[in-house]
Amino acid sequence: MKYRQLGKTGLQVSSIGLGTNNFGNRVDQKGASLIIDHALDVGINMIDTSNSYGGGYSEKYIGEALKGKREKAIIATKVSSRIAEGPNNAGNSRKHIMAAIEVSLKRLQTDYIDLYQIHWIDENTPIEETLGALDDLVHQGKIRYIGCSNFAAWQVCEAIWIAKTKDLESFASIQPRYSIMDRVIEQEMIPLCSQYGVGILPYYPLANGFLTGKYKRSQEAPKGTRLSEDDRGMFTGNNFDLLEKLEQFCIERKHSVLELAFSWLLAKPEISSVIAGATKVEQVIQNSRAVEWQLSNQDLEALDLILP
Repeated sequence: MKYRQLGKTGLQVSSIGLGTNNFGNRVDQKGASLIIDHALDVGINMIDTSNSYGGGYSEKYIGEALKGKREKAIIATKVSSRIAEGPNNAGNSRKHIMAAIEVSLKRLQTDYIDLYQIHWIDENTPIEETLGALDDLVHQGKIRYIGCSNFAAWQVCEAIWIAKTKDLESFASIQPRYSIMDRVIEQEMIPLCSQYGVGILPYYPLANGFLTGKYKRSQEAPKGTRLSEDDRGMFTGNNFDLLEKLEQFCIERKHSVLELAFSWLLAKPEISSVIAGATKVEQVIQNSRAVEWQLSNQDLEALDLILP
């Protein structure tokens, strides 16, 4: 496993991270513990979750799985989503953040969280209030670094400048949707992150599983797969045209499209860790091996001719 800095911080995170949004849904405690054990064994230290994943069970399963090995993991969790009924049990207010952190710490069975991320923008709460609460938690030692997820580029920029002018802790990372099939963040987010040293933690690197090799044109999706009941707009002629070109590119280089999905993202210096979910140990091992393929300049030039 290779490691990278989280943005401009000194924190070293694995190039491939483990996403745990399936914990508590498709994965039980036993499965979660096995997946985390194997992730640590192959060098993955970045474990990403949220207080909303699996109704809170994702954090709980991670806490159980990391008993006696907490120091091996970088725990990244999130706050924002609704966790209970009531006007103050969602969002990014000081009240909600201060209450939610205590619940997450208890579930995770730890006294600190490495990366605490704002999951969604909250239009009802000034970003200054949110940053102030996070800054207090850093000074209290309950969190080490802060980040955000699903923000627009201008919202990240605003937060950076408010943190700078108010002398508050600033976002070390942003977690956006990003893959070889979904490149929207290249327009504004990547240049912003490059300028200000914000690390990028892409989620859905396999485009909801479209890049796993499981799906073929004019064939029924395998039962039990992510896109078997809802293709999420992926099963279009243009997408299959692109997928088939990528498959040919990989065949010529004796690699898989799945490996390409990770190696293409990791060819970008702004990427700190690629967050990939797993429901089986085999997927963890497969994902971790993707870092072994480093695309050459010639490979990247050839891909530029393929990609829209």
